Amino acid sequence: MPELPEVEVSRLGIAPHIEGQTITQVNVHQPQLRWPVSEQVYALAGNVITQVSRRAKYLLLHCDEGAVILHLGMSGHLRVVDSNTALKKHDHIEFQFANGLSLRLNDSRRFGACLWQPMDSVHSVFQKLGPEPLTADFDAQWLFARSRNKKQPIKQFIMDNQVVVGVGNIYANESLFKAGIHPKREAGKVSLARYQKLTPLIKETLAAAIEQGGTTLKDFSQSDGKPGYFAQQLLVYGRKGEPCTSCATTLTEIRLGGRSTVYCKKCQR
Repeated sequence: MPELPEVEVSRLGIAPHIEGQTITQVNVHQPQLRWPVSEQVYALAGNVITQVSRRAKYLLLHCDEGAVILHLGMSGHLRVVDSNTALKKHDHIEFQFANGLSLRLNDSRRFGACLWQPMDSVHSVFQKLGPEPLTADFDAQWLFARSRNKKQPIKQFIMDNQVVVGVGNIYANESLFKAGIHPKREAGKVSLARYQKLTPLIKETLAAAIEQGGTTLKDFSQSDGKPGYFAQQLLVYGRKGEPCTSCATTLTEIRLGGRSTVYCKKCQR
């Protein structure tokens, strides 16, 4: 599933092509995604995209009457193409613009979403989300306060979207390694001092991934333009059985919450 950096890179890729542009037509080729495509989306011709923003792993296309909410699900991606470009298999939704370009949502597994948020309202998908990890609202005091009496493993705790959004599996693995915290340690037993070390490392890890994605981003105006998973220098994720970059101890893999978890038995306590 695309994680926060991949979604943010998608935002950076599509925004220059569609912000300020008038929607001329909306074509819904598959109305049933994770949820049915919101009825309001069908009638957006004439609206101008004023901004493309992101909340957690959702992209919002703001326009005159509200915002289209897009989620990429497990397999979705967005492309900006010339409107005359032939549709590809699984191109389910298309927004055509006055500049001759189209934004297309392609989603082979149909776990994505295309919803509608009216002006001056908050959609239910956002109502229980925690703070954005790259904002001042997310800090060590917040994590420490939310973690008290929690027996949940720290890795699952920081991956809980009600605690903080967007810290997916890859970045939880990496951040905990950098902070020297064992992924199975109970969140309630992690001290404030250790949260003060962990929090900036989460921010640093996500920001670095976004920056890396931005530098390798394909041109979204091409027919195959999509970010996919970009090359990253990962310290533990996907490196089971390889030596730790700090101490050369063989890295261990376990399952936590059904997700692959790789860590160093020596460096992480």
